[in-house]
Amino acid sequence: MNIYEKCPVLESERFMLRAVEDKDCQDLLKVYSDKNALPFFNSDNCDGDNFYYATGERMAQALDFWKLSYENGWFARLSIVDKAAFAVVGTVELCLRASEDAFNDMGILRIDVRSDYEREEPLYDIMALITPHMPELLDCDGILTKVPIYAVERLKAVQKAGFSKAEDFLIGKTGFAYDGYWTRK
Repeated sequence: MNIYEKCPVLESERFMLRAVEDKDCQDLLKVYSDKNALPFFNSDNCDGDNFYYATGERMAQALDFWKLSYENGWFARLSIVDKAAFAVVGTVELCLRASEDAFNDMGILRIDVRSDYEREEPLYDIMALITPHMPELLDCDGILTKVPIYAVERLKAVQKAGFSKAEDFLIGKTGFAYDGYWTRK
């Protein structure tokens, strides 16, 4: 199943992942205006966007861009729904990397969550829900995700999910080299 032909709905006991919807705006504003969550968002190669959205209007604009990006096959952004809390607590972004570096044809996994979800257990649960489906959804050779050196809870989660520290740098579209990536083949 190609993610751009049909966006999946994936569920575990705790979380559901589904396409972002306009009704998610207020919950996602709590994520993207959370200054304690901001340092964990991966904005590498994102044309200067740091994903800090302090107003409902700015969050709605981001949602519109994410939906446009999905329609054009640039990337897919799925809402992370905490089923017990009945709330959207973050997003997962997926895309296929086309590059001339060591990460060509790998699926990029970005996970943005509220700061109270930036812990090993929920992060691992989200990774365990999405990573088995990424090769089929993106037709990718492996998975790539970023873990900043200070993200100790995220580090435990990616290690538990079977990721290994990449020795190579990710080379951005402007030639900038980004560090801190972990891969799973």
